[in-house]
Amino acid sequence: QVQLVESGGGLVQAGGSLRLSCVASGNFFSIAAMGWYRQAPGKQRELVATITSGGSTNYADSVKGRFTISRDNAKNTVYLQMNTLKPEDTAVYYCNADLITGLMSRLRYWGQGTQVTVSP
Repeated sequence: QVQLVESGGGLVQAGGSLRLSCVASGNFFSIAAMGWYRQAPGKQRELVATITSGGSTNYADSVKGRFTISRDNAKNTVYLQMNTLKPEDTAVYYCNADLITGLMSRLRYWGQGTQVTVSP
């Protein structure tokens, strides 16, 4: 089976920084894409940033210029560097991976989530 394990969340003051990481492990051949999503209480889960196997990135407008997504293919790891954090960034952040799990199998998996809390 596949596991995605996030880490790096925590409590930070507005204007501070955090770096999230997500490691994919288990039975898969390769990673097509990885990304980060977040969900605040009472709100819909939303895309934060994604990165494809080719290195193409995509960001939500609300985080452009503040967040940077990157990857380490050798370690099956994706990172999210979050700078100039705002209270509005407070949410549970979920790692997502689009994985090649077989010759004819490409599936999306989700991590357990890591809490990011930004105080005023």
